[in-house]
Amino acid sequence: MDTFDAIIVGAGPAGSTLTHALENAGKNVLIVDKASFPRDKTCAGWVTPAVLETLRININDYRRDRTLQSISRFRIRMMGQSPVENCHGGVVSYGIRRCEFDAYLLDRVKSRKQLDTPVKSITRDSGLWQVNEQWQAPLLIGAGGHFCPVAKQIGSGPGKHEMVVAAKEVEFKMTPAQAKACAARGDTPELCFCHDLKGYAWVFRKGDFLNIGLGREDNHKLTDHLEDFVHEMKQAGRIPNDLPNRFKGHAYLLYDHAGRPLFDDGVLLVGDAAGLAYTQSGEGIRPAIESALIAAQVILDAPDCSALSLRHYGEHIAKRFGRRSDAQATAFEMPDWLKQPLASTLMRSHWFTQKVVTEKWFLHQQIPPLQIAV
Repeated sequence: MDTFDAIIVGAGPAGSTLTHALENAGKNVLIVDKASFPRDKTCAGWVTPAVLETLRININDYRRDRTLQSISRFRIRMMGQSPVENCHGGVVSYGIRRCEFDAYLLDRVKSRKQLDTPVKSITRDSGLWQVNEQWQAPLLIGAGGHFCPVAKQIGSGPGKHEMVVAAKEVEFKMTPAQAKACAARGDTPELCFCHDLKGYAWVFRKGDFLNIGLGREDNHKLTDHLEDFVHEMKQAGRIPNDLPNRFKGHAYLLYDHAGRPLFDDGVLLVGDAAGLAYTQSGEGIRPAIESALIAAQVILDAPDCSALSLRHYGEHIAKRFGRRSDAQATAFEMPDWLKQPLASTLMRSHWFTQKVVTEKWFLHQQIPPLQIAV
């Protein structure tokens, strides 16, 4: 049985970022994922400049052979209302394709990769975690998304007791005819909030690729909400009439509503496995990257892999993202004061949709890039 300093389950942005940081510090790491890469990943796919800065990604180098759609405007509305379009005066975010972005991050990793390999068993013996009866390490890290098998090892694990966001999305390359019929612009993502503010839909064009989806914190009539939105957008000429009939579903936890433990003896959870998606927007990429770098710092500073030594991870996460118990008033379902007749008026306001909805809730411009030297 091969022995490593750490085994990371999940090779998405959180897993690859953490592996990269640990290997740069001389750690012997194994990263395992059930998929082969590049792989399709259901995700709207936008990243802020803060993410690219934290990852030290050269924008010109990245976009040479990959999609990197600059975003400088947003169209926002509530369903049934006319949109408000705001110009931000420059590039405030970027659109990526997760099949390209995730593969790019994983390609930077030099550690041993065990891809196309489902995790079939996790056991522990004499302080060592054993995966698939083939590899062992004193430290096991769950980076495998909402249904990560490592998350089952601590707390109650994934299950019906959790308040999840359910989403359905599709991303496809448009034909020339579809591209001509699509009025949505690449530099202007379109967001459309449900009347009860428990979710929102989007249309995001990235060159010839189009991403359409809807997510809600309760999955009640999710398909109906999505069909209504798609019908509205077709009627308005924003999207082509002949969409592919292959919307994919996925689930994740919002930070303020997740109750998963972040660590235990010899084990850590990062990214969506830990339930770290931003509560107001549901974005998971930046929390995944930042939690991975925070975890790397804690691991490298820790004298051992005990829960006592790893407790600092929970402290740093709370400092960066806030304490979950402190933030119940702000939710993907939006603040209580916004769930009033006032909401429809505010969603018609240029100031509110730009300064609050976009810049604060979606772009998190008030939060500086994470500065961790690993």
